[in-house]
Amino acid sequence: MDTRIDGTTATEIADSVRDLRERGELRAGQPLPSVRALAQQLGVNRNTVVSAYRQLTHAGLVETLGRGGTRIAAPAAVAQEGFAAGSVLRDVGTGNPDASLIPDPTPALEAVVGRPVLYGEPVIDAGLEGWARRWMAADLAPDDFRLTVTSGAVDAVERLLAQALTRDDAVALEDPCWLAGIQTARLGGYRAVPVPVDDEGMTVAGLEAALAEGVRAVVCTPRAQNPTGASLTAERAAALREVLAAHPYVLVIEDDHFSLLSARPFHSIVGPQHRRFALVRSVSKFLGPDMCLAVTASDPDTAARLALRLSPGTTWVSHLLQRLAHALLADDDVRAGITRAAARYAQRNADFAAQLTAEGLPVTAGDGLNLWVPVPGPARAVAEQLMRRGWLARTGDEFLLADAPSHHLRLTVHDLTESDARLLATDVAAAAASVQRDAAGMR
Repeated sequence: MDTRIDGTTATEIADSVRDLRERGELRAGQPLPSVRALAQQLGVNRNTVVSAYRQLTHAGLVETLGRGGTRIAAPAAVAQEGFAAGSVLRDVGTGNPDASLIPDPTPALEAVVGRPVLYGEPVIDAGLEGWARRWMAADLAPDDFRLTVTSGAVDAVERLLAQALTRDDAVALEDPCWLAGIQTARLGGYRAVPVPVDDEGMTVAGLEAALAEGVRAVVCTPRAQNPTGASLTAERAAALREVLAAHPYVLVIEDDHFSLLSARPFHSIVGPQHRRFALVRSVSKFLGPDMCLAVTASDPDTAARLALRLSPGTTWVSHLLQRLAHALLADDDVRAGITRAAARYAQRNADFAAQLTAEGLPVTAGDGLNLWVPVPGPARAVAEQLMRRGWLARTGDEFLLADAPSHHLRLTVHDLTESDARLLATDVAAAAASVQRDAAGMR
């Protein structure tokens, strides 16, 4: 029994284990006392230890092995968007926009140079604020909102959850979920409650179940859900609003990351009377990932809390970057280019889905940069077959919150040549058929 662990509350016990781990007194693989043993040692209720271990599990610091008990977890690599480092395979799992479709900022750079911005000045540049207010107001049911600018959508969601939740609070996340959302919940020590996603977006039954579990925040992607490509229909959004009407103080975060590139209409799950909300729109998909900027429209109380974390001169977003984003977004030629990029992404994904369907693997193209491809067998096995054919694909397992093997691949194909796209479609179908034959032979 490890007598060095102390504390009388779940948070104190979890912090004690964290401290021992950070000092190297508890190492990866080392077992922790059983719930019963530690509760007896500390003179606390068993549920207190259960809660402490749950906090640590959600933070990725310990792992539970059923009858094998609980042990300190080894540092685990978390899946990230982008190119796989050091791979000689053709990477079709990057999640990246097409570099050739990102507008050149050079002509706009002169417009951003001007008087230096000093400490104490407004956090949001006036030009961007005016443009963004019109952009956000068009899709918000509540008419009383404030604007905040953060260093991208991930930064916005992280700050929004941090001002609303404390460690071990429950947050509803779509399942499958975008990779940064999983990481944000883990690092914050929040309890992620999975809400299934179908072809119409977040499910009503899933949201009802999450609210019954006491979630204090909901993160929803209204369109181009990553990784599935699903977008909320008007009917589904209305049903979700009806469910949320009974929970007006649950923070609802809508991550409209694809916004100007989306081929689908925006349907919000935030009703006009909802009291805690935030609509987040990043520019990274159409102005480029290095333009680390997102605009958030939120209720006044949430905005006031965010303002405490975005003080002028220390944690604000550079006004040079804000001015550059505004100069690009207000440029008619740039906006026309974004429209062309949107059509290109949609067409290339639709073409590839048609090729897979012709190969005997039916796929429907959703919205977004990627395709969510169902396969007749474990996705990891199909991905292994693709590696033998020279392709590096991303399996759906990386995006799942529920503990179950995925039967989907997420593929980024919009930057492939037509001949490479045809070859990949043939290889994906062949890999899926091979896995299916192997499974049939084992029965």
